[in-house]
Amino acid sequence: MLNFVDTKKLALFLGGVAFGTAGVKILSSKDAKKVYTKCTAAALRAKDSVMKTVTNIEENAEDVLAEAKKINEERAAAEEAQVIDEETTAE
Repeated sequence: MLNFVDTKKLALFLGGVAFGTAGVKILSSKDAKKVYTKCTAAALRAKDSVMKTVTNIEENAEDVLAEAKKINEERAAAEEAQVIDEETTAE
């Protein structure tokens, strides 16, 4: 004879099977596929938007880096010219 615990486990198992079967049918329905398609399309649009932003940021970062290098080169040239002037003045 089945005791209460075994009956409860069996009922939960059968309920899970029924829920799983119904869930699979719901998830594979035409309406669900339409929702998946629309969500995927929205995700692709979001990805495109993010990629445009990333490209813009990369371009700006390249500009900033180029300007920073130019500033450092000008500063190094000015310091070198100052050292040369000091050496010339000291002689």
